[in-house]
Amino acid sequence: MKHQDEFRSAKQLLLEENLAPYASKSKFAHRQYPEPLDVNRPAFKIDCHRIRNCNTSLRLRGKTQVLPAGIGDHYRTRASHTDSVVTAARDIAERLGLNSYLAEAIALAHDLGHTPFGHAGEDALNDCMKKFGKSFEHNEQSLRAVTVLEGGYPNFRGLNLTIEVLDGLKKHMTPWDNPGCKTISYPTLEAQVVNMADQIAYIYHDSLDGLRRGVFDLRKISEIPLFARVISRAKEKYGENLESDVLISRSLSALHGILVEDLVSQTQKNLSGANIKSLEDVYKHSKPLVTFSDVIAGEVGELNDFLHDVFYKSDEVRALNIHGKKIIKSLFDYYLAHFDEVPKKFREIAENDKPTSIKDFIAGMTDFYAENEANHRR
Repeated sequence: MKHQDEFRSAKQLLLEENLAPYASKSKFAHRQYPEPLDVNRPAFKIDCHRIRNCNTSLRLRGKTQVLPAGIGDHYRTRASHTDSVVTAARDIAERLGLNSYLAEAIALAHDLGHTPFGHAGEDALNDCMKKFGKSFEHNEQSLRAVTVLEGGYPNFRGLNLTIEVLDGLKKHMTPWDNPGCKTISYPTLEAQVVNMADQIAYIYHDSLDGLRRGVFDLRKISEIPLFARVISRAKEKYGENLESDVLISRSLSALHGILVEDLVSQTQKNLSGANIKSLEDVYKHSKPLVTFSDVIAGEVGELNDFLHDVFYKSDEVRALNIHGKKIIKSLFDYYLAHFDEVPKKFREIAENDKPTSIKDFIAGMTDFYAENEANHRR
């Protein structure tokens, strides 16, 4: 048995030796609470398992991405969005010779702090906290989920994830994020990959959800140069006379491919141009290294603006957002007046700080649970 353990450990180390010199290595990872070495699984792979199986992660399937969870079987929820980010992040990390397990772990945890009802719920909970001189931001809540709110271990609260994963969560940045960690330093390349994989994932699936919902059609979105180009690419490959659903599918596949290819190519140029030779060089660098080219970044910005103006601000989504905000605020007010009904766990963790206890409880709810709670407490 000892020889088998030594073989497994050596095999895991060999796999990491094949990574790029600026990739993160599990053998150098550390945790707040030291744990014995697991010869069967490197540290970042352990983190993936812990995050996937925690209760906060399981509830993401019942949380809104853009359209509410439960509105239809084929629209993205916060869970299926996370799966898309994981897939893109692993693919990009592997192409760049980075540690795909670290990228996966950060991707799995990056949205754990999201409220029910998407960004509208986040805005509503932030408004509630402002009355007490506090705030709510889902990146900070993701970090709180894995370090404080989750349990199941005898010697510590949280999941005791590696510091590299926690740093990636602190510094997760997309156009939708406002990370609480204000710093000029940037995280590992794997964490930077997740930042961009998040953007690629929501551009892809929000375009698909908007088309499926009929909020806009192919003619409208093809006014955006990037989308016009992916439609042309799909027709060149599969023929001019594609049925609408097939054309949408193949066009979005082309979109995903263009974005990933450009990101990998430009990042390789960035690494070479900045003479990045080690992880220490990454930490010392003064700006992100994982980026789109200027041309694609501009085109992605145009597509983002389109989705914002046409989809996220559509009458249906606005009405759903207003509804979600009302539920969040009514629950917050109710629990302020009936604090004893907040589960004991949240009161103890927050040391009976009312707004923090209530915030933690509401942030972890699914859409359905929040709506059901609000209906029962009217």
